[in-house]
Amino acid sequence: MSRRAAVSRIAIPLAGVLVLTGCSSGKQQADSLQVVANPVAATAAPSPAVTAKPAGQVLAAPAVSAMAADAASHSLVVAFAQPPSLKIYDVGAAPAEKATIALPGPAERLTTSPGQVLASIPAKGLLARVALPGGQLTTTPISGQPAAGVADGAQTLVAVRDRKAIDVLADGKVTKTITGDLYSADDVVATGTGVVVLDRLRTALLSVDVGAGKLGAGLRAGEGAANAVADDYGRVLVTDARAGALLAFSADPLLLRQRYPVPGGIYGIAYDGKRHLAWVTLTGRNEVVGFDVRGGEPVEKFRFPAVRQPDSVSVDDQDGRVFVGSAAGEGIQVIQP
Repeated sequence: MSRRAAVSRIAIPLAGVLVLTGCSSGKQQADSLQVVANPVAATAAPSPAVTAKPAGQVLAAPAVSAMAADAASHSLVVAFAQPPSLKIYDVGAAPAEKATIALPGPAERLTTSPGQVLASIPAKGLLARVALPGGQLTTTPISGQPAAGVADGAQTLVAVRDRKAIDVLADGKVTKTITGDLYSADDVVATGTGVVVLDRLRTALLSVDVGAGKLGAGLRAGEGAANAVADDYGRVLVTDARAGALLAFSADPLLLRQRYPVPGGIYGIAYDGKRHLAWVTLTGRNEVVGFDVRGGEPVEKFRFPAVRQPDSVSVDDQDGRVFVGSAAGEGIQVIQP
């Protein structure tokens, strides 16, 4: 049996399945597990004062709102809200600032595909595309508040929070809009075997059939799903900020495979495909932890003291360096495990 097949067999009993198919009357079935009076998206736990020196090197920087590494160009892209901008760092031999790109508004989320980064700018209804490593900027208007975008082959998928929709773009134009049983569309993740949308208000994942233009099955994602990333096993890894857990879902079919407790305010997440490590930040402890996710449950391999309020994390899977961003303005941390 292959390692991938062995991992896919590890499952735990599911609770809180979202029934999204219509019943015989044509009305949608009830979803009592997910309906809450005042849904509120999970946020990062506040950090205490730093008591241990952050590991590695710390670069001076204002408050970081998002970051993403592009191994193809040896670039780290960091978003700042004040002033709204992106900084590109060359992280080849030693991290060095290469370019600053002014943005029309604060970027909420960054995702990379080889040679480019996508930045969602919800306040201005824009999806920005920045070529790497040069920094050439183009923007695409999005109707509503784009929360996240991801390249999926020749298409770009955009989660539009307020419209509760996924826009499918080709050549910068919307070719399809996918809507369904969402409270909020906060992130979209393409795994190679399937696509899912993260609904933070509903703390749920829902599968997306891009070809058919519709949402599929949905599952509850813990008590406070915060951030999500794809691994190289066709899964989606999710941080449950309220319950303190790392969740692993297969995307096709959408099934909860693992739930592993991680106390300390788990929030940010990044994935190193070369070493099969999921890196998560613990904002309640000012730590960053690396878990090997190849087996039946995550195995802790690394734990480092981090900068204060480490809401953002990214990794260069060429050399394994980990980058942590302080949302409190205490710098960008560079760690070589």
